[in-house]
Amino acid sequence: MAAIADRVDPVRGWLAAAIAAVIVVAGSAVAFPQRVYSGFLWRYFWGPIDADAHNAACAVRTDGVVRRFAEESACQAAAAQGAVVARPGYTIVSEVGYALTLLFMLIGVLLLIERLGVGTDRRLLYALLPFALFGGALRVVEDANDAVPDSATAAISYPANALIISPVIYLTVFVVTLVALLVALRLARRGMVAEYYGALAAFGTLALVATLGYLTFLSISTEALGFYPQMLVLTLGIASAIAGGVYLAIERIEPAINAGTGFVGLAVIWAQAIDGVANVLASDWWDAIGLPFQYTAKHPANAIIVGFTETVFPPSFVAAVGDSWPFLVVKVALAVGILWLFDDRIIEESPRYSLLLLLAVIVVGLGPGTRDMLRATFGI
Repeated sequence: MAAIADRVDPVRGWLAAAIAAVIVVAGSAVAFPQRVYSGFLWRYFWGPIDADAHNAACAVRTDGVVRRFAEESACQAAAAQGAVVARPGYTIVSEVGYALTLLFMLIGVLLLIERLGVGTDRRLLYALLPFALFGGALRVVEDANDAVPDSATAAISYPANALIISPVIYLTVFVVTLVALLVALRLARRGMVAEYYGALAAFGTLALVATLGYLTFLSISTEALGFYPQMLVLTLGIASAIAGGVYLAIERIEPAINAGTGFVGLAVIWAQAIDGVANVLASDWWDAIGLPFQYTAKHPANAIIVGFTETVFPPSFVAAVGDSWPFLVVKVALAVGILWLFDDRIIEESPRYSLLLLLAVIVVGLGPGTRDMLRATFGI
């Protein structure tokens, strides 16, 4: 077995596994269109994206024909008639599927950065942070398009807008990031820049600024959008204070937790705090900070946490504090737990894999957190 493993190129092995998986899934969908495609692939994966792309309450598939409804009552009636109904957002099934896909893709990315000869320096992770913020901001562009669907400013329509809807947007941002990395490496190897990290960070910052500029233009030029900078300031300020406080507390109480990751750990905590604070402010404190309406999260994990809070704590406490605050606690605690796992030994033995996993943790926090923060900021 070892001899075979030595002879197989890991990149070719990964590509072969990816192609085989596509063939199996596609073949099953063709062989069993009703059960595999309509009842599983479309219902849990593409259907929610289709409904979200059309800003519909649900997408309904019957005998190969897809319809979209704006009213929940129509969705329920279609489900009662036996149609396959998909609603925007995630389910437990889809989240498990996406998690497995993410793990497989992380292996591919690891092989890619090994082939490129990068990924051992923590400066690469810092240079990629603007791209994580860019991904969240880009997702808000689709939210803005839904708010002004008949306007000339809603430049991205179906099916192109599916590229900037979760989870497809992760692939879109990955491609943009990969192109930027390749260009930055080329510039560095030709001596046009001293190191590629700065060029890469500049590309990500440019993409982020351009996206924020477009959203600002929409908020100025259309009445459908607003501008509530207090959400941006409060989210960034509170999340930064929490992340800094937790990081310093760890340094004082149990510095071994931070020893392996260093300041990367601060970025991990900050990314998760952004997601948690944005959720709490938009869900529970929206009226107090002057937002036009309340926001609700689409992830099942959020709903589970909210249900737990409402069950365990008395109604008077929930009415005063809200029911989303445990989500923030869970996010920060999860970040600390992850840092505890990445000690010096793991970082030294597998620097690329460690930094890649830490980057993934940052992205899954900062991406949705940035989206929630900017949606509320622009009143979408």
